[in-house]
Amino acid sequence: MRAIRRFTVRPVLPPALGALGDLAGNLRWSWHPPTQDVFAAVDPQVWQSVQHDPVRLLGAVDAARFEELAHDQGFLDRLGAAKADLDAYLSGDRWYQQRVPDGPRAIGYFSPEFGITAVLPQYSGGLGILAGDHLKAASDLGVPIVGVGLLYRHGYFQQSLSREGWQQETYPVLDPDELPISLLREADGTRATISIDLPDGPPLVARIWVASVGRVPLLMLDTDVEGNPDHYVDVTDRLYGGNTEHRLRQELLLGVGGVRALRVYSRITGAPEPEVFHTNEGHAGFLGLERIRELTVDPSGPGLDFDTALEMGRASTVFTTHTPVPAGIDRFPRSLVEQYFSEGGATPGVPVERILPLGSEDYDGGDPAVFNMAVMGFRLAQRANGVSLLHGHVSRGMFNGLWPAFDEAEVPIGSITNGVHAPTWVAREVFDLAAAQGADPFGDDADSFWAAVDKIPAQDMWAVKRRLRERLVEDARSRLAQAWEKRGAAPAELGWIDGALDPDVLTIGFARRVPSYKRLTLMLSDKERLRSLLLHPERPVQLVIAGKSHPADDGGKKLIQELVQFADDPEVRHRIVFLPNYDIAMAQPLYPGCDVWLNNPLRPYEACGTSGMKAALNGGLNLSILDGWWDEWYDGSNGWAIPSADGVDDPDKRDDLEAAALYDLVENEVAPRFYDVGPDGTPGRWLEMVRHTLKSLGPKVLATRMVRDYVRELYSPAATNARSLNADYAGAARLAAWKTRVRSAWPSVRVEHIESSGLGDAPEVGQQLSVRAFVALGELSPDEVEVQLVHGRIDTEDRLGDPEVSPLHLAESYEGGRHRFDVDVALHHSGAFGYTVRVVPRNEHLTSPAELGVVALAV
Repeated sequence: MRAIRRFTVRPVLPPALGALGDLAGNLRWSWHPPTQDVFAAVDPQVWQSVQHDPVRLLGAVDAARFEELAHDQGFLDRLGAAKADLDAYLSGDRWYQQRVPDGPRAIGYFSPEFGITAVLPQYSGGLGILAGDHLKAASDLGVPIVGVGLLYRHGYFQQSLSREGWQQETYPVLDPDELPISLLREADGTRATISIDLPDGPPLVARIWVASVGRVPLLMLDTDVEGNPDHYVDVTDRLYGGNTEHRLRQELLLGVGGVRALRVYSRITGAPEPEVFHTNEGHAGFLGLERIRELTVDPSGPGLDFDTALEMGRASTVFTTHTPVPAGIDRFPRSLVEQYFSEGGATPGVPVERILPLGSEDYDGGDPAVFNMAVMGFRLAQRANGVSLLHGHVSRGMFNGLWPAFDEAEVPIGSITNGVHAPTWVAREVFDLAAAQGADPFGDDADSFWAAVDKIPAQDMWAVKRRLRERLVEDARSRLAQAWEKRGAAPAELGWIDGALDPDVLTIGFARRVPSYKRLTLMLSDKERLRSLLLHPERPVQLVIAGKSHPADDGGKKLIQELVQFADDPEVRHRIVFLPNYDIAMAQPLYPGCDVWLNNPLRPYEACGTSGMKAALNGGLNLSILDGWWDEWYDGSNGWAIPSADGVDDPDKRDDLEAAALYDLVENEVAPRFYDVGPDGTPGRWLEMVRHTLKSLGPKVLATRMVRDYVRELYSPAATNARSLNADYAGAARLAAWKTRVRSAWPSVRVEHIESSGLGDAPEVGQQLSVRAFVALGELSPDEVEVQLVHGRIDTEDRLGDPEVSPLHLAESYEGGRHRFDVDVALHHSGAFGYTVRVVPRNEHLTSPAELGVVALAV
């Protein structure tokens, strides 16, 4: 029998236990073991049954137990200590307050998904987990970020398997009253809302939920509002679902609605308005259009013209691209965007004829019929980055068409390599190993923490690793039994699960989304070879595998089915398991419990990848294709690199070659080292690699390192630049006018003649090359440009590789806008040498000479 109405009854805590509500209401508990221990002490069995969810715990414990705890002085002491610790964490000065005195007052961080904790399932994969770790690390550092996202009524989806191993999806309804979030309310207690005008209908109304992520508020917009038509209510139904128009509405809500939600939040709470806006992928790109609307036509704004507002918005916007494949970019029909932004649309008063070019693929190979969200992201942000060094290189190549006059290396897309939030992902037993050597895992002395790695006795390290492996085995067996029950198996068929996996066998993990380029089934290329590795009599291997395919991706589902059907084989099912419904709760015992983390994407399609980072922080060794972050930080001793067959055009042959290399590494290097146990009962050479991994990768893969990089390289410079334009907006107006004038005058800029001297017939290292360039600038003055000598080694086709750039100085000026520029450069290298001269725009507010996309080259 189904209920006709559903609502949530909130618990009433005794006054002495009021702090439990405060602790449950701040998601810092999800990465703070002492607070988790307080909740566990409320009722250990209930804590397990609610899957470590404090809100559900407080709703499930009966009043008698609360009364008992209210008179338990030992518990009250622990509760008081946890509350005092949270208060100190929230109010004390941290790295940002101590080290960044002139940083932005606040930063708006927009993402379509956030993976904070399993009890707030608003994520699908790596993008959301990265966004969650970004917020948590910002909180730990005291960086004044405000997250902005959507609250999806069904989250992503829950994955199960059919009897035949086919992925099945369900979408349970999430009740906001049972989540660790609160509704933002006006001073009179009414709910705070934002609205967006949509074509052919009433305004779309959304309420604003707030999750407290430590010191960081996360605003989540929700259209399940009384009065909205059903198709408006469904805008926030699920993550990455629906048709093209549905996705456009979601991204309108995230970008335009997100900016409006920030304004409402600041008005109600008194929090500073963001000075910098960071869009995590292109989904939130429409935020730039809303900011232009605020600056141009909003009655409370300064009433700027479009070009001046564009410069203001660009100066204070950061865009991070996360995809190395064009298929991963949102592209909408141009006509649909025109429909939603025409007069009376989402940003009324902003001319649609100025909006459409921002997302236009007006470059070689582009499609004029689409509106590209990544292209708009680059055009509306002055600072942009990829998420690893290799991904930065790939992104510059992908988007070179936006700056066609410049070589790939000079395309203004940098890189900041992702990191992971250690307190979330590292098992407490690993932290305890360091603490036993006098290191403080959560202190500021990072050097002493990593130095403690060499002091940990080998037996202690190995014992902890086995304990973590055993925990993973127990968790995997439980999940495996649940999965088989959902597949229709009878309990009498499942006795074999008690012997599935072994805590003393080399354990390799593989868990990620299942698009084709991540190659879930590469390991199945030679099934007999894999079978022999799994069943080796002296050196067996076991595999724990997980991953979700997008509901619309039947190709990915077929890969999962192929893997599952192999793992169902009674001969190997005790050595290889596929665990459905990969999420944070599964990942937290999985990373620490694995000895090796496998990653075999098709290079270079892994933008970064962070799962291997989490494994490394838990003493796991990476076995990976040199892609993403591994290409950057593999040093030959902190894991193994799977050779990639770059340049092999036949994809099947490439897969076969790389699979064979994978099998060889496992058989000949990985397994022998793991099982090479010395007289003390530990594998000495293996633990040497573990120690080296922790020391070489540990400091690099942290999300705190990543967020510091964002602050230093992007957030603070963006705030400084925006402030210099924003005193009275005159700076932005001058910059906009200057760009218009430079673009108009640029056809008259040219390098007319070049003279060189000083080398003679046989140039030698150490000699000086003197260059004179005669340049016509037309209506521009010499201080508006930089004349550059681009020089260095050349290849057989006279192409400059990794050139140096030396500016020329003004030597003489002549009539008609003509000038002579000179420079002397020393020859530092032997071999073939070449140079050219070019002219680029110069302005103190530009971040790159390529920003305007114009250059005059010597011919």
